[in-house]
Amino acid sequence: MRKQIGFLVVAALFAAFTLISNLQAQPLVSIETVPIGDAGNAADTNTRGLGAVAYEFNIGKYEVTIGQYTSFLNAVAATDTYSLYNPVMATDLNIAGIARTGSSGSFSYSALGSPNRPITYVSWFDAARFANWMNNGATVGASTETGAYTLSGANSGIVTKNPGASWWIPSEDEWYKSAYYKSGGTDAGYWVYPTQSDSAPGNVVGGVTNQANYKRTSYSPTYGNTSFYSVTQLSSYSGSQNYLTDAGAFSASASAYGTYDQGGNLEEWNDKIISTNKRGIRGGTWSDGAGSLLPAAYGGDDAYSGVSANSDNQNYGFRVATVPEPSTYALLAMSAAGALWFARRRR
Repeated sequence: MRKQIGFLVVAALFAAFTLISNLQAQPLVSIETVPIGDAGNAADTNTRGLGAVAYEFNIGKYEVTIGQYTSFLNAVAATDTYSLYNPVMATDLNIAGIARTGSSGSFSYSALGSPNRPITYVSWFDAARFANWMNNGATVGASTETGAYTLSGANSGIVTKNPGASWWIPSEDEWYKSAYYKSGGTDAGYWVYPTQSDSAPGNVVGGVTNQANYKRTSYSPTYGNTSFYSVTQLSSYSGSQNYLTDAGAFSASASAYGTYDQGGNLEEWNDKIISTNKRGIRGGTWSDGAGSLLPAAYGGDDAYSGVSANSDNQNYGFRVATVPEPSTYALLAMSAAGALWFARRRR
């Protein structure tokens, strides 16, 4: 009997290892996430009571990148039925982007420049379809129409998140908490900027603390106020310059939970329904001033008035949220415990 029990345990562990290995090997895209704890935290009373979340969840450490979106397109958009690709992704040199070759039915997509910059020219519906694809395994041909959101071809109107979604566009409260909450308890309070600071960040790319990709304004007695782009550190604009920064480029400027670029780089869609066809969007961009990075920024980043859910431009990107998953070791322990219980029941 002991040999039988030992055999069952070994078999269960082997099966668990195989299952986990297969699950990890299947997706074409891997999204690095960070856990957002402090369930039941207090809201930020300074900004319409935002930021309170009663449960734990994970959120993308970075914005969804050009490389990840390219894999998505190659998996589901050989015929681009839902206009997931905007040709301006290749021609707008400020954000480029993704190139498309071939004809409908055999479209192929490739990243231009660094694949680690965030994807832009995506609508809320594009982001929802990406989330659905992740829900359905992120494989070639995985559905974009069901999962987190039941779209069924829709590119307008109100669509709400389905119960049991495993990947989704974060709610406004989820996004807000990930960006501004100080963490470490349920009444820890909120930072003014999503770089763990109450002072406006600088915009120097690298490992200096409290930095972000936005248009920083400085004053000098000679020239007065002058605004400088982060990537070039120049005040002059160039139509041929890419102004986006790679994921994690501001390596010492994460939020308290470890997210990057929730201030600057791109505005990010959230799941807030504002009107019949408007969704929330937050975070400011590479071409905005410091005010757009603030929690109460209801001007430049459209957080209050919202944006048409089917619109896309060079400033719109997104990140995704997901449910916390048990560790590999926890899964193995559960499998082994189940095998032992079954063996003892057979005695």
